[in-house]
Amino acid sequence: MTDLMAPSTPPSTVPSTAAAVRAAILPADPFSRNCPSRVVLDHVTSKWGVLVIVALADGSQRWGELRRGIEGISEKMLAQTLRTLEADGLVVRTVQATIPPRVDYELSALGHGLAERLLPLVEWAGANAAAIVGAPLTPPAP
Repeated sequence: MTDLMAPSTPPSTVPSTAAAVRAAILPADPFSRNCPSRVVLDHVTSKWGVLVIVALADGSQRWGELRRGIEGISEKMLAQTLRTLEADGLVVRTVQATIPPRVDYELSALGHGLAERLLPLVEWAGANAAAIVGAPLTPPAP
């Protein structure tokens, strides 16, 4: 016999429409002109922001490692992207008092949460890039 007075738990669902997304994330409404989530989206969905977050998903890296690992990023853009992500609380910059100074970058807990969401997006983009842009993908070097 079931307890008719017991609270029921609705099944977990993923919003599937823009209206559902808006309702799920209120009071932040990215469709509103003045919503601060637009700034967050701008920072975390920039080409370089996504690649830096994904590069750091596996662990701490030095500036030079990031520069070599993210082909095509200029020194200026890497520095700017790291500063932005650090200011947003997504990346932690650690300076070690050595000679020369050693600076490491890693994801914060907030950054790891973002990386968990970006990794499937980057995987999807890689799997579908050829169909979307019409060019074969160059496989990564061993």
